[in-house]
Amino acid sequence: MTAKLGEEFNDRLSRVPLNLTSTGVDPFGLDPQWTKYALASVAFLHRHYFRSEVFGAENLPTGRVLVVANHSGQLPFDATLIGAALFMDVEPPRFMRAMVEKWTQTLPFVSLLFSRIGQVVGVPENARMLLENDEALLVFPEGARGISKTFDKRYQLVDFGLGFMRLALETNTPIVPVAVIGGEEQYVSVGNFEALAKFLRMPFLPILPQLALPFGALPLPTRYRIYFGEPMRFSGDPDDDDAIIEEKVFVVRAAIQAMVHRGLNARKSIFF
Repeated sequence: MTAKLGEEFNDRLSRVPLNLTSTGVDPFGLDPQWTKYALASVAFLHRHYFRSEVFGAENLPTGRVLVVANHSGQLPFDATLIGAALFMDVEPPRFMRAMVEKWTQTLPFVSLLFSRIGQVVGVPENARMLLENDEALLVFPEGARGISKTFDKRYQLVDFGLGFMRLALETNTPIVPVAVIGGEEQYVSVGNFEALAKFLRMPFLPILPQLALPFGALPLPTRYRIYFGEPMRFSGDPDDDDAIIEEKVFVVRAAIQAMVHRGLNARKSIFF
């Protein structure tokens, strides 16, 4: 599969920095072979299905970095495509690490898959260790509230959690704000099956009318546009009161919301 993607893909694989143990995986279980085939699948989505456009890839620094983005789309294709951009469009190429919801560890096979392709349970200890290993860590401060927005709330950022800022201050890590355009239209959600979601122990279960259509389970082939902003650095005590941390978080949230607005104004079509 990877051979069909050409020499560039394989060259990038050879240049990704890795921190492997004697068992051939990294301390969190990332397996380069699993990740290679996952990226091969993602490359198709990135280049051909969603036809992603990437702006500002040169803004991603080498070494440790927190990639902080808006969240949307009912299913985490936004995370997938940001990961594809870090591998296929950024120099040097990176394997993206991301924090996943704890409930995903209860899903058969999914927990193993996430581990093998570098995604880890979203607890501060894991995030801290990844950054100390100079990884690129993706964070969605909106959490499940962001990905589960209904269509009428599209591209309206909900409140950010504060944890990512405390982490950045503690580890002296730059923050790269990212705006993702295109995810809000891939699945048109009109509500949430709250009772059923609670019964299934899921954070949400969207009501998607398009599922009634032929091939409606597939996301619509909206065109993704991913904007990487300039790195932001913050100083201060990570144990400061919430009010002080909130001021810093507001700066990041405002930067991403402004990038989202500019991206929406710049696009001429959802699909092209």
